[in-house]
Amino acid sequence: MLISKIKYLKALGVRCNSSHYVTTPIFYVNAAPHIGHLYSAVIADAHCRYQRLRYPEKTVRLCTGTDEHGTKIQQAAAGHKVKVAQYCDEISLRYRRVFQAAGIAHDDFIRTTEQRHKTAVSHFWQLLQSRGHIYSAAYSGWYCVPDETFLTDSQLRLDEENGGRFSLESGHAVEWTEETNYMFRLSQLQDEVRQWVKQEARIRPVKFQKILLDTLNEPLPDVSVSRPSSRVHWAIPVPNDDSQTVYVWLDALINYLSSLGYPDEQYVRNWPPAQQVIGKDILKFHGIYWPAFLLAAGLAPPQQLHVHSHWTVDGQKMSKSRHNVVDPVQAAEQYTMEGLRYFLLREGVAHSDGNFSHVKALRVLNSELADTLGNLLSRVCARSLNPQQLYPAPQAEHFSQLLRDLDAAKRMQEALLQLAARCEQHYESNHFHLVADTVMAVLHATNNFFECAKPWELKAGGSCPNAPRLETIIAMTMDALRLCGIVLQPMMPQLASRLLDKLNVPGSQRSWSALSENFPQQQQQTPVGGWQPCAIPAHCGGISIPVSVSIPVGVSAIQAQ
Repeated sequence: MLISKIKYLKALGVRCNSSHYVTTPIFYVNAAPHIGHLYSAVIADAHCRYQRLRYPEKTVRLCTGTDEHGTKIQQAAAGHKVKVAQYCDEISLRYRRVFQAAGIAHDDFIRTTEQRHKTAVSHFWQLLQSRGHIYSAAYSGWYCVPDETFLTDSQLRLDEENGGRFSLESGHAVEWTEETNYMFRLSQLQDEVRQWVKQEARIRPVKFQKILLDTLNEPLPDVSVSRPSSRVHWAIPVPNDDSQTVYVWLDALINYLSSLGYPDEQYVRNWPPAQQVIGKDILKFHGIYWPAFLLAAGLAPPQQLHVHSHWTVDGQKMSKSRHNVVDPVQAAEQYTMEGLRYFLLREGVAHSDGNFSHVKALRVLNSELADTLGNLLSRVCARSLNPQQLYPAPQAEHFSQLLRDLDAAKRMQEALLQLAARCEQHYESNHFHLVADTVMAVLHATNNFFECAKPWELKAGGSCPNAPRLETIIAMTMDALRLCGIVLQPMMPQLASRLLDKLNVPGSQRSWSALSENFPQQQQQTPVGGWQPCAIPAHCGGISIPVSVSIPVGVSAIQAQ
């Protein structure tokens, strides 16, 4: 018992090192990319960008790619009347281009048709076989071609009218299959997989952990890990047995290792993954099969699975038959890729399906990016108020007076004091919608402060000119925009960069640590009236604003960039 526990803890292999390896699922090339695929990639990308921002000492690595083997790929290529290899090349390239346009900063884009991956699969198979986890047996059962998996009777629905059987989960038809395959001894690893799943924060959100535990409470049958080459020829051959090809899910899952150079020892520098982002439809494969395969091979399973839900379109399931599949390239023509990134992260929540609608997307982008963010920047940079186009240093006396006299200034200060801690908490949990909520609350408070402070009355020629007070109002408003720009970098890197460029914030001052360098923090550390302008970061005092960069004041303006 003790030896078993020691082996288990060793296999978990949770190490305190500087590596932070993150993966998306690799995307099946049986169809072109849609917003659900982009959503997975954007979650992983925003997570990695935050990790780099918050922990600059870490080596953060992001891997994505395409899954290119199996029956569905054979059928899709035949349907398009092209060779399978050509079909895979074309669809894989479309994924690359979408991710490039969306600013997905991946370190590797792997394809399962690459030789490096085939080498890794062959080595992993032989390792499992040598450790006694694979055996040959006659196998029969209900096979679902679209889902590439065998299903038990309890996972099927019987159509009383025509006698057909369908997957309860996906609704796809199944067919009875009898063949001699290689089997993986999943049943022997059930307890170890359950132990892994039960670890705190292993599966997030918690609802998906409960789904896995419910499945693991029932006996698991051994799983087929090969198919006859005569049926599935577009696949990786089983080592030393050309009559069989490797099961597409075993093949696909190994990409997370092959991307790191496995079986070369260099892969251990980044293993195990800190987080693997997946959709809920592939939970079983990543939450049961994948840790079982790894434990069987003596390797550590991932430290965390982040599982997200799906997207509906105007309240309906996205499907080809409904002709409502949202192409991210077409959507970006209307909202820009940066706007689409923001909307997906703003509206998507991991535990429930998100709903995509063009009306909602326009409303959110216009309300939050154009009216709240863009309009505030336009107002504070207006030449009528700021003719010299400066990010001015504040006047301590007027800063204290504004906090004393204006409730709106106090509310803005309170919101800014909470910004970094709240957003850090939300980013750590991949709660991007709550990051957006927090930032928008700060911007609303800042807009309210700007309106209540009435800077237009203080300019030269105004009803009561007061240049020092005006400069202080401008400085406080710009500082709020600067802080929000830093926080928003993981969610919309290009737009946040343009905002910070507009304020002429140096690259060295855009890290998460720069959030502590602001007026409210200084005010907390110094008695009222004793705050000194020299304590403000160097980039805050007397710096010209580049006039060639603009933040959109409407969705149409975003399109024009």
